[in-house]
Amino acid sequence: MKNGFVISILVILKFSFSISDANVLSFDKIRVTQESKEKKLHINGFEATTSYWRTQAQNKLKSQLKHKVNENVAKNVIIFLGDGMSLSTVTAARIYFGQKQGLSGEESLLSFEKFPYIGLSKTYCYDKQTADSACSATAYLTGVKANYATIGVNPKVQLNDCESSRNKLNQLSSIMNWAQNARKATGIVTNTRITHASPAGTYARTANRDWESDADMKAFPDARKCSDIAKQLIREEPGNLFNVIYGGGRKKILSEKIIDEEGQRGQRIDGLDLIDEWLTNKNSPKAYYIHNSEGMNQMNHSNVEHVLGLFESDHMKFHLDAGSDQPSLKEMTASAINVLKKHENGFVLFVEGGRIDHAHHQNFAKHALEETVEFSEAIQTGIEMTSEEDTLIVVTSDHAHTMTMSGYSKRGQDILGLNSEISDVDNLPYMTLSYANGPSGVKKRYKIKKDEMKFNDYRYPSLVPLNSETHGGDDVPIYARGPHSHLFTGVLEQNTIPHFIAYAACIGGGLTVCDTRL
Repeated sequence: MKNGFVISILVILKFSFSISDANVLSFDKIRVTQESKEKKLHINGFEATTSYWRTQAQNKLKSQLKHKVNENVAKNVIIFLGDGMSLSTVTAARIYFGQKQGLSGEESLLSFEKFPYIGLSKTYCYDKQTADSACSATAYLTGVKANYATIGVNPKVQLNDCESSRNKLNQLSSIMNWAQNARKATGIVTNTRITHASPAGTYARTANRDWESDADMKAFPDARKCSDIAKQLIREEPGNLFNVIYGGGRKKILSEKIIDEEGQRGQRIDGLDLIDEWLTNKNSPKAYYIHNSEGMNQMNHSNVEHVLGLFESDHMKFHLDAGSDQPSLKEMTASAINVLKKHENGFVLFVEGGRIDHAHHQNFAKHALEETVEFSEAIQTGIEMTSEEDTLIVVTSDHAHTMTMSGYSKRGQDILGLNSEISDVDNLPYMTLSYANGPSGVKKRYKIKKDEMKFNDYRYPSLVPLNSETHGGDDVPIYARGPHSHLFTGVLEQNTIPHFIAYAACIGGGLTVCDTRL
C-alpha cells in the first residue's frame, strides 16, 4: 500500500511538472505564485517531508544502476561548444529556463544536464593561465595545447609569427581532417562569424586569430605570406571539403566592392568574392549558397551535398534580438544533421553557441542566459535526430567567465533580479548575478534598486571597470552521451577531448576502439 502511494504521488508530480502557467504552478501541496512581481516558493506539503527527498534520491540511484556502458563504434559525432559557458552560467541558465516556464527554477535541468557522464576540462593555454577561444579551440579540436590567440599551430608559433606558422612541422590537423580521411561527412555551425576563433579551430592554421580577412592583416607587413582565415576556409583542407558551413561573417568573405544581400559592404581588399569562388569550385547542382531562413527552409535537404549558409554580415544577432529571417541555432543544427545523415560512413559536426561569450563580455547576463537556453535547445535537437547507440554527443565549453551567482536568495527568487538579502555593511541591495570585471564597473556602491533591470541589454554590476569583461580561468564541464561517453569523466586536460572522440569513432592516427578489436 505504501509503495503504491509513493508511486501515485510521483506520477502526479511528473504530470504536474508538464503543466506551466505564467504565474501559477500547482502540484500536490507545492505551488509557485507571483507576489509583488517576485516569484516565491511556498512549501507546505510533500516536498517538505523526509520521504520526498529520499524517494527522489533512490529513484535516481536506480536509474544510475540501470545505465550500461556503451562500447559501440561511434558512427556519428556531434561536438557542441558553448563558448564561455562556465558552471555558473549553466546553473543560472537552468534556473532562468525554469522560471520562464513559471517554475521556481532550481529544480529544472537543461537538455545536456541529463547526459550520463560528466567531467571537467582544464582550459589553460600553453602560455596563459586563462584561455582565449583560439588556444582552447586548438586544444579541443586538434589535441595539442597552443599559445594564446593562435589557432591550429603548436606552441613553437608565437603570436603574429607568420613565418613560423607556415612551417608544416608546426601546423596541426584537426578532428575534421581525421574525419574526412575516414571518409566521413563534416560540418560546422555557429552563430558567430564563421571565421571567428572557435569555428576557425576546425580548419585554420594561423599565428593570429584576428587575421580573419586580408584587411585584418594590413597592419602586419610580415603576415603577407600567410593566408587569412576566410581564404583557408574556402581554398584549403579541411575547410574546402566541409559539407555544411553555417554562420555569420559575410564581410570577411566578400570584397569591399561588393554589397551583400542585406546592403552591407564586404571587407576584403584583395577583390575576392569567396562565395562565388566556393560555388565555382563545387560546380554542382547539389551545392547551395543561402543567406536567410527562407533559403534554408526551401532547400531540399535530400538533394544537398554541400551548403554554405552565411546569415549575417558580422556575428548573428542575439537570440532575443533576432528576426524571423535569421535561423536559430536549433534550426541550423537540424538542417546540418539532415544534410549530413545521408552519408553511409557517418559524420562529424561541430556546433557552437558562440554568443554566450559575447553577452558575458558586455555584462549582459540576460542575453548570456538566453543564449545558453537556445544552445540547450540545439542540443535537444541533436539528441532527437540521432541515436544514442551510434552517435557520440559531447557538450563542453572553451573557457569560463567572471559571472558569479552569490548571496542567499530565497528559492524561486528572480535569477535576473535583486537578491532577497541586502548588504549587512551598507544596507544596500545587490544582484544575485554579478561580474568580477567589465564595462559596468562602478567606483562606489549606489542604490541599484533604481536600475531598469528588465531591459535585455541591462549590464549587470561588476567590480573592476574594463571595456570588455574577461574570461575566467575556472575548469569547465564536459557532458557526454553515446558510444564510449564514459571516457569523459574526471578532471581532464582540454587537449584530451579530440583523442577520446577519435578513439570512439575510429578516426585519427592514435589508438582507437577498432584497433582493440583486431
